[in-house]
Amino acid sequence: MTIRKLEGESSQLFQPLDISNGKIKLGHRVVHAPMTRNRGVPVNATSTPENPNRIWYPGDLMVEYYRQRATPGGLIISEGIPPSLESNGMPGVPGLFTEEQIAGWKRVVDAVHEQGGYIFAQLWHAGRATIPQMTGSPAVSASATVWDSPTECYSHPPVGSTEPVRYADHPPIALTVPHIKQTIQDYCKAAELAMKIGFDGVELHGGNGYLPEQFLCSNINKRTDDYGGSPEKRCKFVLELMEELTKTVGEENLAIRLSPFGLFNQARGEQRVETWTFLCQTLKQAHPNLSYVSFIEPRYEQIFSYEEKDTFLRSWGLLDVDLTSFRKIFSGTPFFSGGGWNQTNSWGVLEEGRYDALLYGRYFTSNPDLVQRLKKGIPFNPYERSRFYGPFEDNAVCYVDYSPAEAQ
Repeated sequence: MTIRKLEGESSQLFQPLDISNGKIKLGHRVVHAPMTRNRGVPVNATSTPENPNRIWYPGDLMVEYYRQRATPGGLIISEGIPPSLESNGMPGVPGLFTEEQIAGWKRVVDAVHEQGGYIFAQLWHAGRATIPQMTGSPAVSASATVWDSPTECYSHPPVGSTEPVRYADHPPIALTVPHIKQTIQDYCKAAELAMKIGFDGVELHGGNGYLPEQFLCSNINKRTDDYGGSPEKRCKFVLELMEELTKTVGEENLAIRLSPFGLFNQARGEQRVETWTFLCQTLKQAHPNLSYVSFIEPRYEQIFSYEEKDTFLRSWGLLDVDLTSFRKIFSGTPFFSGGGWNQTNSWGVLEEGRYDALLYGRYFTSNPDLVQRLKKGIPFNPYERSRFYGPFEDNAVCYVDYSPAEAQ
């Protein structure tokens, strides 16, 4: 049977979708992906090497960015929000653990709601993908595993320096069991705050080589206790975290993002299929009413081309892998896909039943009216990669200064 590839407003992309166990009815299925943009306001405007600013909050620019991209019935997933100072991976990223941050995120949430949209808070812990100069404390991870690329550097030079810092020079400390429990409580406190200030739900960032995935990856997690040593044990941290988040905000208000075949931040573990299959089967059994699940396409990668990624997949015997098995595991749970969707390849995907919604990231940076452009067949503005990640002296440029199509 041939599925007709209906484009534009006749596509299933523009049909309603229930998430949050029916509590939320989305007006369309074009979802704003979580994207770090580093545009927060520093608490200490004067940042020096002796007293570096380590805390940012959402200010007017961030409120405007999210307001511009909110649509009636549309879902926005926030940029990754650190639940603690220790968890922050980059400058300019607002967490959710101070009064200024709470007030700033409430303004963002209110702006999205005023446009008729919905917004989930993505909680993000960088784990070992940060440096002590950023957080003021040692990086943490499942194990004290040194970065295996000796030349790879942290994204931003420390305050007062122009020299990049090598990750390998600052290996993480292994989380003790009490530290694991405290980290889970940090997440839960941020999740509780998120719901209190009006976020419509919470998404756990469980992918891209950050802390939860560091536990899942055999090349990073070298533990010999209950949190490592087998696919099942490597899943324990994520499963415990999801259990506690469920108790905090409710199953229907909780989602998770996963990248089972990702390589970002040196997530190069083996037993991919076994590990993530066990994780997802256990999650579905324990939490059948999650709001949604969000997966990154196997061939998509932040740092590698499709050809380079295929080389890795081929070496694992997974060149033809797709997300079908995970879709089956999570049958009945809204299933989102992110990674490379655009104006040419989005059509017919939902009609085929592969996914329930599609996530758009990079093109949302340069197209505040992306939903309308997809619907009407209006060409996208090209994105400006060099302006993805701040902070910049003028944070507004290529952030809130793109005009909608009718104004061009």
